[in-house]
Amino acid sequence: MEFVIGILLIASFFAFAFYCIKGYNLMAGFLTMATLWLILSLLGTLGASPSFIEANPALQFGEGTDVTLVNILNTVYQSGPEGWGTILINFLFGAWFGRVLMDTGIASTIIRKTVELGGDKPLITIILLDIVTAIIFTSMTGAGPVMAVGVIVLPILMSLGIPKTIALFTFIASVGAGCYLNPVFFAQYRAFVINPDQLPDFLFGWYAQNWGYYAMGIMVVVTLIMTAIYLRSSKKSHAWAAQVAPQAQKDAPGYTLILPLVPVILNIAFNFSVIGGFVLAGMLALWLCGKFDKGFRENIQYISKLMYDGTVDTAPMVGFLLCLPMFNTVARYASPYFSAVLGPIIPQSTLMICVLFTALLFFSLFRGPLTLVGCGAATLGVLKNVATFSVPFMYCAFAIPTITGNLASCITQSWTAWGLSYTKVESKDFLRLTVPTLYIGGALLFALTYITMGALGAEWFV
Repeated sequence: MEFVIGILLIASFFAFAFYCIKGYNLMAGFLTMATLWLILSLLGTLGASPSFIEANPALQFGEGTDVTLVNILNTVYQSGPEGWGTILINFLFGAWFGRVLMDTGIASTIIRKTVELGGDKPLITIILLDIVTAIIFTSMTGAGPVMAVGVIVLPILMSLGIPKTIALFTFIASVGAGCYLNPVFFAQYRAFVINPDQLPDFLFGWYAQNWGYYAMGIMVVVTLIMTAIYLRSSKKSHAWAAQVAPQAQKDAPGYTLILPLVPVILNIAFNFSVIGGFVLAGMLALWLCGKFDKGFRENIQYISKLMYDGTVDTAPMVGFLLCLPMFNTVARYASPYFSAVLGPIIPQSTLMICVLFTALLFFSLFRGPLTLVGCGAATLGVLKNVATFSVPFMYCAFAIPTITGNLASCITQSWTAWGLSYTKVESKDFLRLTVPTLYIGGALLFALTYITMGALGAEWFV
């Protein structure tokens, strides 16, 4: 019986992958999958062998156990989403901080100063803009901030004669590079690998110093090299030459331009809370940029409006993030059935996992089975329950296809879809540039993962 249930679960997994590729709603998809997997797991206990039940007390009903149907339902549909409260709060405050940087003009000022520094040398300007964009998105999150920066950066790049497809590619790839050192994304993806109350020593500061800095640096360099290669084989374009001046907003004070990095620096250097860093840097930005120039009531309303706008920016992700922990919880109940079918064939070596994931990086596109913001959460649930790898290794192995594969390469990502519409670039032309970059950058990142994380032992699960 356990083998039959395992086959049915695997079949539903591939059906869900197809569902994600078609671009259907992820919140509804994860809620449906959680319910389906829960039903199959419970049905499987009725005909499973005694040894199977004995080895998996989470599925064992009867006298002398704490396992009841009501307890399981409460754990899946109540405790799961509740446990992700801190993740959502980090996400919302990160979006608020992004709105602050946009409204104060700090983000646009950084971009304009960077262009002035590049002068009349397009390649220098591209290098500087890519680096600055990556740095900005170590603290900004959400589609709104990406769009707000994009309407400044993209016209500048295209006014320099850079073909619109390459301009969009290098901008989106730079955004993705910055996400490797973004504490909000770290908290979000960390919660896929472990419950928020587990492994308190796997913190952002440790991650950044041992992997995050290097990952971001690798992807910035890969993006610049690939951009240079693409430019050499392309023709210069002046289609956007008339749109050189994107905004007339006045510059923010120079001493405020360091504020986007304050939350990251405080967290890494002093283990200061992510939310505290966002609030401190955000309030300083509003004060130093003269946004608190009205009465107390008006200032409070202004802060509330920025929070509202930031919440709107992240609204599509909120429902998804609330339904995802239901699915993650159910995956623990379903994992014994996956083990019965896949246990003998899943690689148990970190080297083999790195090689296999590198070869399969294409499946990080279109919300595929390697993307945590797609059906990759199901793959992770299977892998971590049929094999024993350290939490940092598992995090990095899935962060690569999620960030470089989805956030920086996939046309189903919201800000990429906006960029395609804004620049009138064809999807297939964009993918021709992103897929080679995905494989080259992904291969280097998996090599980094094996070198830095592959030797960590199972004690990281404790």
